Amino acid sequence: MADVEFFFDPVCPWAWLTSRWVREVAEQRDLSIEWRFIALRILNKEKNYETDFAPRYVASHGTGLKMLRVLEAVRREEGAAPIGDWYTQFAGDIHVHGRRDEIFDAWEDGFPEYLRSVGIDERYIASANDPSLDQALEESTELGLSRVGEGVGTPIITFNAEESKSFFGPVISRVPRGDEALELWDAVWKLSTFGGFAELKRAIRDKPQLADSL
Repeated sequence: MADVEFFFDPVCPWAWLTSRWVREVAEQRDLSIEWRFIALRILNKEKNYETDFAPRYVASHGTGLKMLRVLEAVRREEGAAPIGDWYTQFAGDIHVHGRRDEIFDAWEDGFPEYLRSVGIDERYIASANDPSLDQALEESTELGLSRVGEGVGTPIITFNAEESKSFFGPVISRVPRGDEALELWDAVWKLSTFGGFAELKRAIRDKPQLADSL
């Protein structure tokens, strides 16, 4: 079992920032991470995208779903090891490298040219438009929610240490580095393992600082 399980959708900027913090801590503490899937499109399947979301969410959540289909196909053939690097590639291109519009504009076709440009094996290209992979994504999404409850999104983190604890977040607007990353990690761990602790939330957020998040 990995030390940390991290549930992500590659199109979520908040999950991306949190994931870079988790990776920073993992490198310093020699922790293993299992990258798991939570599809925002599946999470919101009961909602009406025409009335409940801004127009861009159709392409955004659709892109996330199709990228996760590709990653599920990779996982089935190659195991979990490559998933973290592909998450970094996909989400980095969306949030940092300025390829969001290129990808979102081609989401209905499954962005085959983008996938080829980053080196995805040709046998996985069609997976973006393969709905048979959605059952696995739904199961992973439901697993994440079963650990923290309904009404949350991504990221979901599971600590597997003395005891297994899961929570939504933390939602952060920048990536802490070095000692600051470890201090935040230890504080979050302390909260998550305190008996009876449920929620700490502030709705006001700074804009996500994505440019230097890699």
